[in-house]
Amino acid sequence: MASWDLYVVITTKLGGGRPTLELVRQALAGGATAIQLREKDMPAREMVELGREIRTLTRAAGAAFIVNDRLDVALAVDADGLHIGQEDLPAQVARKLLGPGKILGVSTGTVAEARQAVADGADYLGVGSIFATKSKGDAGEPIGLAGLKAIRAAVDVPIVAIGGIDAGNVAEVIAAGADGVAVVSAVIGAPDVASAARELLSAVRRARR
Repeated sequence: MASWDLYVVITTKLGGGRPTLELVRQALAGGATAIQLREKDMPAREMVELGREIRTLTRAAGAAFIVNDRLDVALAVDADGLHIGQEDLPAQVARKLLGPGKILGVSTGTVAEARQAVADGADYLGVGSIFATKSKGDAGEPIGLAGLKAIRAAVDVPIVAIGGIDAGNVAEVIAAGADGVAVVSAVIGAPDVASAARELLSAVRRARR
């Protein structure tokens, strides 16, 4: 099964003008254990070409490769899995179409959503937004550490916490029950992507010890 310690979400427009593959290479060099390609406005053909390149890089690094929202692209590039939100393809449908060997992640912000996602076949949950965040416009009100703890108590699948997480607050997020953290701007918005990833990963692992 994948390691969720440091789950880096790649959205090119938040990468400070750097090419997507460069962001991926640097995040992997810093130890990212999972990469999610999240490009809401990219044409399918371009996304498939990019996805194939990322598939090669993640495989070489031993990291999981997840595609956000686009089941067609995830299947076309043989990604490890798909991540969907509450407004996307229903989890039950996605689970069926993905097939048994692939990972399904679902974004949840409440205990009810978390329980439903697991019942529908989610392998892991993206839980948040934990803190306020600017990198995801549709993140909604933060659920805080209390919200994370409540979801942790309700489900037994891995939880990746997302939303406003950085090296300064990651320890409390792990203490509240997250198996790993998903970050966007904390890594790909940093001047040195690899060293930002490295710092966060070691903070996660320290917190777990």
